[in-house]
Amino acid sequence: MSPMNPIKLAVEIRTTLKSEKREFTLDVSFSSGSDSLVIYGPSGAGKSLTLQAIAGLLTPDSGSIQLNGKVLFDSSRRINLAPQARKTAFLFQNYALFPHLNVQQNIGFGLRAGWFNPGKHLLEEHVAYWLQVFELEAVARQYPHQLSGGQQQRTALARALVNDPQALLLDEPFAALDPNLRDKMRHELIELRSRLRIPLIMITHDSEDVRLFGDEVLEIRDGRIQASGGSSATLPAQSE
Repeated sequence: MSPMNPIKLAVEIRTTLKSEKREFTLDVSFSSGSDSLVIYGPSGAGKSLTLQAIAGLLTPDSGSIQLNGKVLFDSSRRINLAPQARKTAFLFQNYALFPHLNVQQNIGFGLRAGWFNPGKHLLEEHVAYWLQVFELEAVARQYPHQLSGGQQQRTALARALVNDPQALLLDEPFAALDPNLRDKMRHELIELRSRLRIPLIMITHDSEDVRLFGDEVLEIRDGRIQASGGSSATLPAQSE
């Protein structure tokens, strides 16, 4: 098995979000050379905003983001690559599967430009490969509501990986699951990642995620990085 290539990520961004009742400023600066980076902190700390900025789903007011030497965002140079041009895969907390598309259509959706749905019975070679990798061939024609939690997660991962991204971005991937399923999904992701050899960036408020996935850990509170370390042992435990 070939070794995993670590991500080379450099983030220095600032943005302010305002609502009628609150003003929140995200002001973070960090770099990482790990193949598994966990950004850890309580709800409302700025974790999701940071991940969205890396993915291109949020445009900061100022700063820069680089991934593996490629500039994804630089306000001073007016660079702001579209999400699909960043070569990152974003896995939403609720998986965000299209309910009207079956498993193989969901996986194949990202292979086409625009919003045209893949045909129900059209099986492309790349989609077939990921169906096999994630052991989804038996449910390829089923729809999201017919799948187990594990099958939904694997479908979402396959859809995220079908375009060969440089990094997998995970937004609180286990937060909505009950404790038993959460433990199962964690270990399934560990096993899949060991086979696929893809670096990841995960955000979480759960110290168990930090323990299992945190080769490198950043703690964020109130929109700012409070601590960093090479392993979960460097950060204090935090209850959910």
